[in-house]
Amino acid sequence: MRKVKVAIIGGGTVGGGVWQALQKNGALIAARCGYEIEVNHVVVRDPAKKRPVRIPKRVLSTDWRAAVMDPQTDIVVELVGGLETAEEIVSTSLKQRKPVISANKALLSARGAALWKLARKHGTHLYFEASVAGGIPIIKVLRESLVANRITDIYAIANGTCNYILTKMAREGRAFDEILKEAQDLGYAEAEPSLDVDGLDAMHKTGIMGSILSGFWVPEKSIFVKGIRDISPMDLQFADWLGYTIKLIGSIRCMHSEKDQKDGWKRPVLELSVEPTLVPKSHVLASVDGVFNAVFVKGDVVGESLYYGRGAGQDATASSVISDIVDAACDLHQEYEYTLAPFEAFAESGVVRSHADCVANYFIRLEATNRPGTMAQVTSILAEHQIGISSCIQPENHVGETVPLMLMVDQAPFSVFSRALTQLGRLKVVRSRPVYFRVGSFE
Repeated sequence: MRKVKVAIIGGGTVGGGVWQALQKNGALIAARCGYEIEVNHVVVRDPAKKRPVRIPKRVLSTDWRAAVMDPQTDIVVELVGGLETAEEIVSTSLKQRKPVISANKALLSARGAALWKLARKHGTHLYFEASVAGGIPIIKVLRESLVANRITDIYAIANGTCNYILTKMAREGRAFDEILKEAQDLGYAEAEPSLDVDGLDAMHKTGIMGSILSGFWVPEKSIFVKGIRDISPMDLQFADWLGYTIKLIGSIRCMHSEKDQKDGWKRPVLELSVEPTLVPKSHVLASVDGVFNAVFVKGDVVGESLYYGRGAGQDATASSVISDIVDAACDLHQEYEYTLAPFEAFAESGVVRSHADCVANYFIRLEATNRPGTMAQVTSILAEHQIGISSCIQPENHVGETVPLMLMVDQAPFSVFSRALTQLGRLKVVRSRPVYFRVGSFE
């Protein structure tokens, strides 16, 4: 039985979960993979702090550099979060030719390209299974299990906080702010929730998955992002009437030149977005509720597949971290050239299409004056932009000077649709800013 020694940098929720899981199932893990995993350092800010998971004082320290530089440390696990310090920890470890495991989606999204070049330069690997969808092994699925496929589409519910809020709003008819406060009280949302509810967390994860399937690193600034703050119980109610539910969906479409079918994968064209999307209730993603995540993948060989589970939390994330530790342990005892890299830049070139050029159907909610001629003004603007209306709902017996008007409109490039939406917002009969959501086709 060979032994590998691991330094865990960060002893918080996930770090404690990794320690706890290794104590619980260490013998089973060793029997399965042939390596005994020993934690020789857990680096924390305050060793005297009381922790939910008991970690022996003999492994606790405050100096991450000493832990990384320790000649006995074989593998480094970065779990501190943030950018600057985390990047320094990862870079220092890679320069020491020590494989690194990270759950830091923000770091990978922002600095991933440079870190993978550094890992390759020094003949080691950077692993990141826990950075996307917690305990769902989606990174391994994309880079290993589906290696025979050209992945054409990924649709992901990748943020449990948003999914919890939208599920509760749909079931109970309560407003966003009220459910957000409840999620914060239960620990599902941070005190400052912008990273989740404004779509940034899901954007990081979507970009990482897009990079894996396309073979070039996707700049996070190229991903269109729209959060869930604008969604009202009324939107969810009317979506339900039309046969849909609303989910925050990370969408990735990978296309190739029709003129170059054989080698088109070398020059992929991506469409990426994170935005509230109307999902048909007949689609499997519509039934993913609460804090759970799911990733729906289409491949040209395997067809459609779904990966479902807890997307965050101590145990789910620790499970993925330990999976990467095992991979790193196995790779340490093989020739570097013959191991499968967690990320491979196989595309010769790649581009992310501007969201302005992406075509979709849309749902529009207007707060309009309740008088004759209003609908004519609305349809006139849509017709001017050659946007057809597939359905329209206006509540009956609505009391007041304004009435909600719900429209489902036909496909249009986002640039055309957004110009039409701006003009609708300028109409005197429209009394508040129009709200819109994409309608998912999943075809």
